[in-house]
Amino acid sequence: MTTLIDLASNFINGLTSNKLASHKDVFAFNGGVHPFDHKAESTSLPIGKIAIPEKLVLPLRQHVGHLPKVKVAIGDYVLKGQLLAEAEGTVSAAIHAPSSGTISAIDEQIIPHPSGLPDSCITITTDGKDSWGPLHSTDWQNTDKKLLVDSLRSSGIVGLGGATFPTHIKLRTNGKSNVHTLVINAAECEPYITCDDMLMRERADEIIQGIQIVQYLLGADKCLIGIEDNKPEAVSAMTAACLNKNLLVKVVPTLYPSGDARRLIHLLLDVEIPNNKRSTDVGIQVFNVATVLAIYRYFVFGEPSISRIVTVTGNIEKPQNFEVLFGTPLQSLIAAAGEAKQNTSHFIMGGPMMGFDLPNSQVPITKAANCIIASTADLFPAPPPAMPCIRCARCADACPVNLQPQELYWFSKSDNFEKARDYHLFDCIECGCCSYVCPSDIPLVQYYRYAKSEIIASDKAKEAADLARERNEFRLARIEREKLERAQKHAERALAGKTENKIQPENTGMTTDASQRTLTKEASGADVQTTTPATDKQAAIAAAIERAKAAKLAAAQAGMAPKNTENLSVTIESEISKTDAIREKVSMSNTSKLAD
Repeated sequence: MTTLIDLASNFINGLTSNKLASHKDVFAFNGGVHPFDHKAESTSLPIGKIAIPEKLVLPLRQHVGHLPKVKVAIGDYVLKGQLLAEAEGTVSAAIHAPSSGTISAIDEQIIPHPSGLPDSCITITTDGKDSWGPLHSTDWQNTDKKLLVDSLRSSGIVGLGGATFPTHIKLRTNGKSNVHTLVINAAECEPYITCDDMLMRERADEIIQGIQIVQYLLGADKCLIGIEDNKPEAVSAMTAACLNKNLLVKVVPTLYPSGDARRLIHLLLDVEIPNNKRSTDVGIQVFNVATVLAIYRYFVFGEPSISRIVTVTGNIEKPQNFEVLFGTPLQSLIAAAGEAKQNTSHFIMGGPMMGFDLPNSQVPITKAANCIIASTADLFPAPPPAMPCIRCARCADACPVNLQPQELYWFSKSDNFEKARDYHLFDCIECGCCSYVCPSDIPLVQYYRYAKSEIIASDKAKEAADLARERNEFRLARIEREKLERAQKHAERALAGKTENKIQPENTGMTTDASQRTLTKEASGADVQTTTPATDKQAAIAAAIERAKAAKLAAAQAGMAPKNTENLSVTIESEISKTDAIREKVSMSNTSKLAD
């Protein structure tokens, strides 16, 4: 049985097929959706300007990468275009004063971010004079490319299509550029957003000059400008501006998300960028039309990035595009569009597919703010409760990246993050096509964002643990090395002392006083210990001889010989011989010690 969803899907697929068939020079990508665009409401009026607000709140976090370093203090007077915070690190972007005034605060305030949390901001109390500081234009055609790219680091220019990646990074070539094709992204595929459309209608000539500067810096031989077929006025204006120039405007079908850089490259060039490579690896670079216009203003007039075109639409009295200074409170922009209608529930920054709800109406406009939508329950009704997945595979059919959203959903829901990673979770561009076509109303993208955040947190924790382990291992190795070094020094010192004691008497032929005293003491001790027993024995022998002589004399006087007189004489003579031998041995021993 054919359901209403099947009929709608067949209608969309048929519409898409017809559009692709009518564009013979483009190449279709898988999936995509075509929601109602709601663009006509905000393109009926030209780009407007709003009054300078009393205060400008400039978040430091307006780009991808490191926060810039603040160069001003509270109380400083600044001129329009003056540097407030310089780029810090390789991937960073500067912040400039959008108007003249006094720095009244450097603190944390609520910023336009999905978290709704405060962040570091610089607040300027404007003086209403809007006085410019000194500006310096550049003769870009006669200036070294490296110097031009280096100067962009202080311009504050980032990707104004929504990615906010610092522009000077994308233009760095280090003298070895392999970019042969420049692609200008003018598709603007999300519903409600029309800022690029109006920019091309009114400022096509400036955009073309910006494209020529970028093409010169990259050394690209070829340039293609991709515009969706629902912008006929923009196509006409850009085509006219490209006459007699090496630029080509190509019209692509209105199919979301054709504005994604990889999808647009596929549409225009039939080139599939591998998931582990960048477009520059295959010789292609992509820029948004608003970004190249900002580059033109910087080099030709010296103007840093201080404003952008913003679409104000939805449940608003007069939907329109405005040129807005960065830091302008959202409420001032809403007031310029005739105020929001009574049943407005909240405001969305960006498009309905990839945008997010703003925390309040006082947050400032930043470099990423391309569109503000006043939302109502009728325009964006609350999603119904999610039903179980029925494995219909409509999400896979709609996925422009050729993933398996239903599998990623199961892995993310069950916290099986390694499996989700294996199924290329991080190739997901979070376009929302899968959620848009899901008949069970499952918020698939939210599950993918959750899984990505958990994997990133886990990887950071593992990296921190690995770093801590490496530091501890290094510390233990250092301690062990110091122990070995100390032991080696002690051994060398002891060996040096022994060698000195042995070599010194031989070299000098004499000893120090201490050495002499030691040797004398050792020799004297030897004499005492060795000669004392010999002397005692000699005295005993002498006494025995004297007694023997006395006995012999007495016997002679008495006329009789004493008993054992002969034996005693032999014994005495033997003892005398032994005493002489002992004396000789002691003398030789003392002589040997003194020689040592």
